[in-house]
Amino acid sequence: MNITADTNLLVRVVVRDDEAQARTALSILEGAEAVAVCLPCLCEFVWVLSRVYRLPRGEIATSVRMIMDRANVIADAATVAAGLRMLDAGGDFADGVIAAAGTSMGGETFVSFDRKAVARLQTTGMPALHASEFS
Repeated sequence: MNITADTNLLVRVVVRDDEAQARTALSILEGAEAVAVCLPCLCEFVWVLSRVYRLPRGEIATSVRMIMDRANVIADAATVAAGLRMLDAGGDFADGVIAAAGTSMGGETFVSFDRKAVARLQTTGMPALHASEFS
């Protein structure tokens, strides 16, 4: 069976805060022929691990990489890689995903009022500008 993973399925496998659900989730993920992991799911996954479970940035990045490395996972690898570069640079995974997804849709430059996001994206090599630069 081909499935689309919800965030809570991925979270259970990583945090194992409910052993029965963790075993079930792992069994489902391992048993699926293909597991579609959409970008909003991964953004939410990173947010939950960070804000709810307070896992360190490095552990979160490792968790995302472990998901992406599974042979049966289908995801937008290039966009996830941009999110991981942003996370590794100390920024928000979602900002990297948003910038990369926008680029794939024809956007040339990420624009935000978030100065830190703009600066971190620039350090990863992505074109980004602060919204005040348009005044």
